[in-house]
Amino acid sequence: MSEYIKAIFRKRPNRFIAEVEIDGKIAIAHVPNTGRCKELLVDGAIVYLLPSNDPKRKTKYSLHFVENNGALVSIYSQLANKIVYEAILDGKIKELNSYLQIKQEKTIGKSRIDIYLANDDNECYVEVKGVTLVKDGVAMFPDAPTERGRKHLNELIELKKNGHRAIVFFLIQHPNGNSFKPNWENDPEFAETLAIAENQGVEILVYKCENTLDNVELLGKAIEYDLKRES
Repeated sequence: MSEYIKAIFRKRPNRFIAEVEIDGKIAIAHVPNTGRCKELLVDGAIVYLLPSNDPKRKTKYSLHFVENNGALVSIYSQLANKIVYEAILDGKIKELNSYLQIKQEKTIGKSRIDIYLANDDNECYVEVKGVTLVKDGVAMFPDAPTERGRKHLNELIELKKNGHRAIVFFLIQHPNGNSFKPNWENDPEFAETLAIAENQGVEILVYKCENTLDNVELLGKAIEYDLKRES
């Protein structure tokens, strides 16, 4: 059984912490997601916290899940990397099944790419982005402007120019997301860079995951995406 504690979200004083209500008492929880999540983390939302016994931690809890529109949403952004990595190992991503070497993180210059794949004649670099913002069934990234995200895309473009396979992998962590597009309204520069990256040969893969408190698992079928800007 899951060790998660059910609570009520109250407010988010800064991007790192949330005030939550547990059995009528206010507690502080770490938010492992630097995005705004403002459509998810609203006063009164049901959230699920993972407790920690580490005495060095400033907060006793981490906020991992939130209920939204009848769905359980995973907002632990670092979990996206782990989910994609394990799905590759398990052969669930058909586009990435041809590699003998699979490892998490690869340092290139001053940067680290999330997943590195290789075989005798090809190297592949995969940058993973967790997606939690969903509107009318469409998942969108980012939910706030991300200079770091644009930097990652430009790094993938350079890797592709140098003869490597380069992929940006969007993992939809909200079960209500059935298609994907970049968030032109919130971050047009990221969206434009994504379109340029695809034009330069960087591949885009979009998958979604199924969430329960006991397991978060990637579903084995790619999701459609559309990079066009709405007029």
